[in-house]
Amino acid sequence: MSSQSYQNVKIVSADPSAIGLFGLAIVTLVASSQKLEITSGLSYVVPWAIFLGAFAQLFACIQDAKHNNTFGMTAFGAYAFFWFAMGSSWLIKLGVFGPELASTIDVKQMGFAFLGYLVFTLFMTLGAMETHKVLFTIFVLIDFLFLGLTLDSFGVGGGVFHTVAAIAEMGIAIVSLYGCGAAVLNAHFGRVFLPVGAPFKIFKK
Repeated sequence: MSSQSYQNVKIVSADPSAIGLFGLAIVTLVASSQKLEITSGLSYVVPWAIFLGAFAQLFACIQDAKHNNTFGMTAFGAYAFFWFAMGSSWLIKLGVFGPELASTIDVKQMGFAFLGYLVFTLFMTLGAMETHKVLFTIFVLIDFLFLGLTLDSFGVGGGVFHTVAAIAEMGIAIVSLYGCGAAVLNAHFGRVFLPVGAPFKIFKK
């Protein structure tokens, strides 16, 4: 008569938010420099959009799924695919996929995509209130980014909302770099080295 023994194995994996925030920080830093006319053109924005904005956040999304973190998985995944789409859209605009696609661009179609992301980001901002204040600040800035992009794409404001989007995007880069540093150093030192602020505790007690 055989006896069976069972053993529980716990697999520990690192928090992927640092690499996700780093990817977000770098792509928004580069993209906002173009919107603010510090730099010009889109040629060098595209690779950062694809490899940092898209792939880095997609990696964080997949890892958060393994952590059973629905919020992190959804956020990183949604913004990863946003940057895949933006990179592809810029390639179309630059004529990489041929003159026919480049000649039939309707910016208002982008406006509807930005509007969808604005709605998405607004409810994700509510969720971020129960994570920490650095992440909440990033989401508020993303709200302003998509608000600016949406209204600018629909031709509202005569360029004012383009500036709003650009400033918000630069703010996202700065705060995300801080959030990345906090995620790495707090885990590395095993203590709060860079504070991120407590959750608001409004929706979750």
